[in-house]
Amino acid sequence: MVKKVAILTNGGDAPGLNAVIRAIVKTAETNGVECYGYIEGYKGLLNNNYVKLDSTKNASGLLHRGGTIIGTSNSTNVFNLKVEENGQTVYKDMSDQCVKNIKDAGFDCIFTLGGDGTQKSARDFSLKGVNVIGVPKTIDNDVASTDITFGYNTAVSVATEALDRLHTTAESHHRIMVLEVMGRYAGWIALESAIAGGADACLIPEIPYDIHKVAEKVNERRAQGKDFSIIVVSEGAKPIDGEIVVKKKLDDGKGLDNIRLGGIGEKVANDLEELTGLTARNTVLGYVQRGGTPTSYDRVLSSKYGVKAMRLAMRGTFNVLVNYRNGKMGHVSLEEVVGNNKEIGAASGNTKESNIRKIEKDDDLIKTAKSLGISLGK
Repeated sequence: MVKKVAILTNGGDAPGLNAVIRAIVKTAETNGVECYGYIEGYKGLLNNNYVKLDSTKNASGLLHRGGTIIGTSNSTNVFNLKVEENGQTVYKDMSDQCVKNIKDAGFDCIFTLGGDGTQKSARDFSLKGVNVIGVPKTIDNDVASTDITFGYNTAVSVATEALDRLHTTAESHHRIMVLEVMGRYAGWIALESAIAGGADACLIPEIPYDIHKVAEKVNERRAQGKDFSIIVVSEGAKPIDGEIVVKKKLDDGKGLDNIRLGGIGEKVANDLEELTGLTARNTVLGYVQRGGTPTSYDRVLSSKYGVKAMRLAMRGTFNVLVNYRNGKMGHVSLEEVVGNNKEIGAASGNTKESNIRKIEKDDDLIKTAKSLGISLGK
């Protein structure tokens, strides 16, 4: 019987993380289970740094709070940890130390709140005998095997509000306004906010764009007497004859996404200005999308995820990801989540073995955008 559990939040922060923590803690306490939190995700697991969570003390008043009260890390792959030894960089598998820390602390289950990278490591730990339950978190909404991740609704709401504000400036100054939003390998935020915000074009990673097609849309509007346009661009969008725009290459270690994207919005704005003759300006929404207060939808969704995760633990159902499909909470095996990405400590994300959830060409969002006259640059 589960008596003592721990939570870790890993990867980028997202609205709703604290609501999940709260739901797990409160459900645990109701059933006489002690709950703890590892500080800064897998880094805290490696350093054996954890605190007790109490709904009357440090885990109180969390529903409206953004971020995560136990911190997070997106640069720690304990199966391929970058360390310095004798002045040289080497990589070590430190997962056995993490397993020892878990067993020494007496934790019966570890809840891993994170995206594809976090759940890849969760699956790898499950092969080492650790009882793991994953909860899908990413504002990009690209975790496999679930219809929606918590934090995504808040990100779309922020992007939509930004588009509402950009509309007034675009119309007043007769400009092209480009909004660059998050979405490295999947364009969910871009496409849904474009529909909600009345954008004229939307460029997403799944559909390499032809900038001339976007310019045609702008000129078509101008011929109709509309001398301004709104363009939404996912940070991972790329032209048909080019690659994604990389702002900086990182060296955080193997098995991590070592590129920092940035600049595609500026490129699109410059290209459209040259092709159409209209003034174009770019706005990068950045971290505003994943910071601050979660929407009511995300608070409820996060609570559902947290309660379901704890209930699975009490049933002894481990090594799964809590998911939300067709309006119902459920779970799938972590093996299904990682798909063909089976190698221990391997990179997650945009590899041919990865199983991240992208927008299919026959998705209703694609059909809706096209029917509304939103150009997808193709």
